[in-house]
Amino acid sequence: MESLIPINIVIGDRSYRIKVSSEHEEHVRRTVKTINEKIVEYKTSFAGKDMQDYVAMVLIWYATEVTATSGNSLSANNDTATEEALKKLEVQIDQLLQS
Repeated sequence: MESLIPINIVIGDRSYRIKVSSEHEEHVRRTVKTINEKIVEYKTSFAGKDMQDYVAMVLIWYATEVTATSGNSLSANNDTATEEALKKLEVQIDQLLQS
């Protein structure tokens, strides 16, 4: 069984504690860095929005990038897994923004 390590990440000025495998930690941190950079980019381009708007815009951008770079090489299983992961992430973000 793969051992998970807890890490703290910050997305859109909010801190999240998640568990990832040690081999995926670097990838997760790079992804979080990209997400936060994109949030800053959208903040400068679209002033007056709230953080949930920026996170939603980044989520759409990121999902579009993943499908565009993958092209048709995604299998049905990967496509479903990605969709489920994005839905879970959206639910978590909504819950945290409402609290």
